[in-house]
Amino acid sequence: MRHDETPTLSPAAAPLRTPTADGPSPWLLRILVVGLVLTALNLRPAITSLGPLLEEVRDGLHMSGSVAGVLTSVPPLCFAVFGFTAPRLARRFGPSAVVCAGMAAIAAGLLIRPFVGGTAGFLAASALALMGIAVSNVLMPVIVKRWFPDRVGTMTGLYSMALALGTALAAALTVPMTDALGGSWKTGLAVWAALAVVAVVPWVPFLKDRRNTAGPAAGTPVPPALRITRSRTSWALACFFGLQATAAYITMGWMPQIFRDAGIPAGTAGVLLAVTMAMGVPLAFVIPRVATRLRTQGPIVLVLSGCGLLGYAGLYLAPAGGAWLWALLLGIANCAFPLALTMIGMRSRTGAGVVRLSAFAQSTGYLLSIPGPLLVGVLYQHSGGWGLPIALMAGLLVPQTVAGVLAGRDRTIEDEC
Repeated sequence: MRHDETPTLSPAAAPLRTPTADGPSPWLLRILVVGLVLTALNLRPAITSLGPLLEEVRDGLHMSGSVAGVLTSVPPLCFAVFGFTAPRLARRFGPSAVVCAGMAAIAAGLLIRPFVGGTAGFLAASALALMGIAVSNVLMPVIVKRWFPDRVGTMTGLYSMALALGTALAAALTVPMTDALGGSWKTGLAVWAALAVVAVVPWVPFLKDRRNTAGPAAGTPVPPALRITRSRTSWALACFFGLQATAAYITMGWMPQIFRDAGIPAGTAGVLLAVTMAMGVPLAFVIPRVATRLRTQGPIVLVLSGCGLLGYAGLYLAPAGGAWLWALLLGIANCAFPLALTMIGMRSRTGAGVVRLSAFAQSTGYLLSIPGPLLVGVLYQHSGGWGLPIALMAGLLVPQTVAGVLAGRDRTIEDEC
């Protein structure tokens, strides 16, 4: 990865400069860091708050296991569909304005989805929140590359750590908050809208930056979108991203149920999911920093996949007896996500390339991940147990490892397009 490129702002971004400095003012950068952290905190509670209460939601909305599988497949579907729109929206309105709107969409979706009534309304409101998450997912690496080109690893680690923290907090606190607020799953899910409302605020100073392109230089030529598809590294990164997303959404959607079916109470199952997600708090900060110092990221991929295989083996053989250990191991394996985000920033030389690669890898990856959670729900319902679903999860780690090793090679998409 090159660190010798200095971002040049468009005329529309001039107010974001200090009168005497070449770069943006320090206080605006601090606000931006706060915005990145608060945004990252909101990128998973819409999903992980649902897992611990999935049984109650299924009963309340009269869902079958297959329909619940559809519900767990909605996040990657929305991320794929809406993620493709992020570059166009960023070029028209500016990436900061789009992220700000994304936080507002998350708040609205989370607030109304428990109360609209019926499965269709629940899915539609969830899609609104997930739309906001999708565009923010794609634009976070872009904003980091544009504002912090010499600190990609550090800033990616920071917001990845915040993302993992938000994921873990939602998993751990949803059941206790639900009990404290009267026991209604509707209130327990809606309360997370407040966090998204707070995340809107730091982006307001950046709304004037609307005409600024999502790259380090407003005049940098943007390569045609089709050129991304000619890069083997782009495809490898998309496959790696998709397979790790498959594992993550299966874990977030179904792992609490695996533990509950093994005889573990609902509250403890939520805490176990929180442990899995919390492993990403320290590791999501460390892994990107280590990855940017290595010529190839294949060794990190191998370590993460090995932990995943051990965790799945434990879930199959003794889900209750070693529950805490399996949660820890799967938490380490889930850190393939910050690694994938870091590689997105490393596999292109320019901000314009990063926005193309981020949209392609994340949207294509999420599209590839859609069948996984749905298939787990179908296998669970028709087999009556978790043997086949867990075998599927373990089997998917093999192509994920291969794709990760290929995506981690020391090259950029500009060399291949």
